[in-house]
Amino acid sequence: MAKRSSVSNSWAEARRIMWSHRKRIAIGLVLVVINRVSGFVAPGSTKFLVDNILAPGEHTKPLFGISDPGTLLMALGLAVAVACLIQAVTTFALSQILGVAAQRAITEMRKTVQQHVMRLPVSYFDSTKTGVLISRIMTDAEGIRNLIGTGLVQVSGGLLGAAIALVVLFWLNWILTAVIIVVLAIFGVSMAVAFSRLRPLFRERGEINAQVTGRLSESLGGVRVVKGYTAERREDLIFASGVHRLFRNVAGAVTGVSAISSVSTALIGIIATVMIMLGGHFVLTGAMSPGDLFMFLAFVAMVVMPLVQIANISTQFSEAFAGLDRIRDIRSMETEDEEDESREAPGALRGDISFQDVHFEYEEDVPVLKGVSFDAPAGSTTALVGSSGSGKSTLIGLVMAFNRPTKGEVRVDGRALSTIKLRDYRAHLGLVLQENFLFDGTISENIAFSRPNAPLEEIKRVSKLAHCDEFIMGFEEGYDTIVGERGVKLSGGQRQRIAIARAILADPQILILDEATSSLDSESEAYIQDGLNSLREGRTSFVIAHRLSTIRSADQILVLEDGQIVEQGTHGHLMELGGRYRELHDKQYQFESNQFINPGEDFTPETPALKA
Repeated sequence: MAKRSSVSNSWAEARRIMWSHRKRIAIGLVLVVINRVSGFVAPGSTKFLVDNILAPGEHTKPLFGISDPGTLLMALGLAVAVACLIQAVTTFALSQILGVAAQRAITEMRKTVQQHVMRLPVSYFDSTKTGVLISRIMTDAEGIRNLIGTGLVQVSGGLLGAAIALVVLFWLNWILTAVIIVVLAIFGVSMAVAFSRLRPLFRERGEINAQVTGRLSESLGGVRVVKGYTAERREDLIFASGVHRLFRNVAGAVTGVSAISSVSTALIGIIATVMIMLGGHFVLTGAMSPGDLFMFLAFVAMVVMPLVQIANISTQFSEAFAGLDRIRDIRSMETEDEEDESREAPGALRGDISFQDVHFEYEEDVPVLKGVSFDAPAGSTTALVGSSGSGKSTLIGLVMAFNRPTKGEVRVDGRALSTIKLRDYRAHLGLVLQENFLFDGTISENIAFSRPNAPLEEIKRVSKLAHCDEFIMGFEEGYDTIVGERGVKLSGGQRQRIAIARAILADPQILILDEATSSLDSESEAYIQDGLNSLREGRTSFVIAHRLSTIRSADQILVLEDGQIVEQGTHGHLMELGGRYRELHDKQYQFESNQFINPGEDFTPETPALKA
């Protein structure tokens, strides 16, 4: 369960990130010190430029023993030029050293968050939109740029420069400096209040953006369904509602940032007014020289401008911390790998699976499986049938350890599955699920997904077993044909055959076939059934069948209804019982017979054909 986010947690995460890049940040701080110190030369020279060169008088004093105005002018000009060159070089070095460090930090953050997310339990993905996860991985990581990049160092350098400038200002005129500090204090309090209100907006913006992105991803991915049901207008309204929520959030943030900018402008105006009136008074009374006032003005700018810069960067810091809050929420969740640390490797598996009084529920007090018990000996085939919602896919999910029993135990080779390392256990699984997910790549890459280093000859061999080669060789690019996102360029049957070839290539000890032939026509199914029969030999197989005729050879058939096994046995035994299995079988046979005999007539059976 995610830990509650807090400012302290965000700071802890920020410190961890900065510590991992401490060397570059340290170099950056040295460079910024050099940059800021060299920045004092130009404003510091104004006093001597005015008092010693432009308007010499009673305040004139030799500078480093130089009293000649022409020589002093050349010396000041050279000093300012060298200082500006140093500033230019250090500014470029800062952008290179810290800019690269920031991009590396973003990359590493994205990698670690992606790795963490991919290892979370399947139940988390069932309750979280894909777009939200993409936003967490890609967008939220962007915020740390200002923690590692020039933003943080600029703030540190600005504060250092402001501190040194304040010392000089007190030296020039402590009364005028005290007035300036009071004005700056009022500004600081205003900024603190503003950012306390802006930070929740930035956090909410990330959540809204993730929700909008998630829904957009769904509508684009399911565009065929959207168009098939002429739901474009409906999706338009949902998207419009989301982006308007985002607009209102951004508008509020823009108002806050604009207020900060306005306060900054007002601050400069107030300070300028104080300088003109009070500073001018001190010059007229002889308490300050004209050069002192010019120098004071320059150093006040070195105090004010960093504070204004900090105000602007702080909005970016607020976004960064909001992103870190959301990332920390995810990273605080326990991964399957972390759960595996206390478990043992399964070693060689025979594949004996047993359920012992297994109960399961997705939502509390809403049971899906109720006291399911059975044994599936190693090398046997167990078929699952029953009406929709009876718990077949849930049972398969427990075999694959996608979920854990609420009560009871699943055992593998006599050991509780909860004590076995999931990564090692799943290495023995082969899957052909209802959703034949293919990646946007070549056919050979999708088949080899279960064994990435498999040679092409082996890929072609399993393709023949799954009857993929029949259509693959019809493509101009053959096995190098790009299938498109989710395999959109292939038919449902073609995708299913590639998924079967992928499972054959995995050479699993435990095979899961969830309606593995549901997208195939009768002829293709007959061909592939032979391949699946040979694939099941010597492997523990679990089969959810679309057609009952395909599971007659199963070693045992479990009939599930309302989360319970109501019948169990072979096809012949269950037919002799004349119970629920016989009822399902006869209704499906009657439906298929009527469809075959009267293909042009409308026929609606009393009960729809079973989709087990």
